Amino acid sequence: MIGQHGLLVTLVELVDRLPTPQAPEKRRPGRPRVYTDRLFLKALVIMIVRHLHTVTELLSVLAQPTTEMRALRLLLQEDGKSPSRRTFERRLKALPDALPAQIGCLGRHLVALIRPWASSGRAVALDSTVLRARGGVWHKKDREAGVVPHTSIDTEAHWTKSGWHGWVYGWKLHLATTVAGVWIPLAARLTPANEADGPLAPLLLQELPEEARFVLGDTHYNAPEVRESCESQERILVASGNRGAYPHTDAGVGVRRIFHELRSRAIENFNGQFKSIFDGGGQVPTKGLANTARFALGAVLVYQIALLHQYEHGRDLRVGLKAFLKAA
Repeated sequence: MIGQHGLLVTLVELVDRLPTPQAPEKRRPGRPRVYTDRLFLKALVIMIVRHLHTVTELLSVLAQPTTEMRALRLLLQEDGKSPSRRTFERRLKALPDALPAQIGCLGRHLVALIRPWASSGRAVALDSTVLRARGGVWHKKDREAGVVPHTSIDTEAHWTKSGWHGWVYGWKLHLATTVAGVWIPLAARLTPANEADGPLAPLLLQELPEEARFVLGDTHYNAPEVRESCESQERILVASGNRGAYPHTDAGVGVRRIFHELRSRAIENFNGQFKSIFDGGGQVPTKGLANTARFALGAVLVYQIALLHQYEHGRDLRVGLKAFLKAA
């Protein structure tokens, strides 16, 4: 049942029930934190759902005299106090560093609840999807000369060549998702677009549920560091490789073809749905690595929270997610 204040308030209230990763034993230097990370996760959910990309936009919307905004302001309090603008800016800037662990923790929780592999193999798909940088592009000759010809250029982004889109200036969202009847994002990282997939894959693998057995990837994941990581976790890597001209006739080609089709069906459909929900087909709405990581990883977290809500209410976990979040 939806609360009287609406869907957005219901989603923000869900944050209070999310499992959180284990805190590091050694406390960071400096003053003790007055507010928990959970409060700023709530703020992030509001920003992603309402397309607010700066603290100024967030606080301006929260200040509106509506029943919904009053309820949200109360949810962004602890011990009767609300963070200052400066605290919001500082903590939201640091939040992307904690999001990969939070996404991994919630992904494992969703697998335990939904049991996506109950009637299928326990496979996970790895992939990266390209996000275009906001503003202009920084051409190679200008970058090498240290010349930024336009202030709209995001100098922290980089180039990559996509098989679908050609040369793209921007970012890579690295993902691991379930290969099953429901697509659950299990791990995510954001990097400049020139970051190779293989070296980053072990960071995704360390967030997977223990029961994940098969890891499916394309040729970029057929790398020593990925194999070593899978072997250390007793998982089987199935990745494309350089096996000569088509058609391949070596042993195992039929099995690899089946795994490749399963991977493509899962990860490509998830990427398409994810970009459709969060308007990821065009330029990102943010500049800089920290802000763009907050947007992209925050969108993954909101997707997970939406799955949790739909599961708890007995609804379809693949159909209607975009309409649900738009309604919020």
